[in-house]
Amino acid sequence: MTITVYAPATIANLSVGFDLLGAAIAPIDGSSLGDRLSVSRTTSGINLACSGPWSGKLPVDPTENIVYQCAQHFNECLSEQSRSGLDISLEKNLPVGSGLGSSASSVVAAFYALNELFAHPFSADRLLLMMGEFEGRVSGSVHYDNVAPCFLGGLQLLVQAPDCFCAKIPHFNKWYWVVAYPGISLSTAKMRALLPQEYKRSDMISYGRFLSGFIHASHENNRQLAAAMLKDIVAEPYRSPHIPNYERAKQSLYELGALASGISGSGPSMFAVTDDLVIAQRSALWLKNHYLSEPGGFVHVCQISDSGARVIKNQDIAHETL
Repeated sequence: MTITVYAPATIANLSVGFDLLGAAIAPIDGSSLGDRLSVSRTTSGINLACSGPWSGKLPVDPTENIVYQCAQHFNECLSEQSRSGLDISLEKNLPVGSGLGSSASSVVAAFYALNELFAHPFSADRLLLMMGEFEGRVSGSVHYDNVAPCFLGGLQLLVQAPDCFCAKIPHFNKWYWVVAYPGISLSTAKMRALLPQEYKRSDMISYGRFLSGFIHASHENNRQLAAAMLKDIVAEPYRSPHIPNYERAKQSLYELGALASGISGSGPSMFAVTDDLVIAQRSALWLKNHYLSEPGGFVHVCQISDSGARVIKNQDIAHETL
């Protein structure tokens, strides 16, 4: 038996929720934007084959690939009599170091597929902890703002309380999220290192106000207030100088009518939010013409998807359900 899964791209932070907010996204044209992974049992060992447009950016040595390490760990957590050799195929469709949850997509796909293959030996909460740990090996610290929405779908708030690890937040179905990857890669660990060790008290008060205001507006279905709260005072001031053409793009998107814009994850991808499809399309065209800088860059008009990681048929194109 072969299990094939799809794990979607994500936008982490969403400007206002550093390390605490993340959303699964899906292009509105029905195309896929996420990694696929297939796994089946074999006699012994772990065999990993990689394909896809971004597979050339992965380690040559399979044992250094995070998917291999996820499979190894998963097997070790099983009872001895349940362990098995594994054949794994990763289709790497998200660029490494893009700010779109590339490593999280691979990690989530690996653990989700393995849990399906072995008939659910681990709970969703246990899987989420595994996902966060291994995604942290790539990014340099354990955080769940990519893996949680990639795994569970929707807009997720990381609560991390004993009886509630994350909470699904209502999102605006009429909002369009234009995401642009310029074609360059930035190390998440290095981008996190740019942030200061300490912040001013006034900045932390503002951070709490923006985040709580956004959550309140989301529950109240107040799109105007939610958009006004999408401000990043924690990461953007320190990261934006290291993202080519970011400030120009942000100003141009505002002039085009976008409600807000920001850095996706740690960059270099960025996003713009609008409730007008025409403005979304104009923003996408501007970003395509002015923000993309290297071959492989792309722009997608997306919406938040309530579908997270899921089993697909081999012939499916992983069409998203919004």
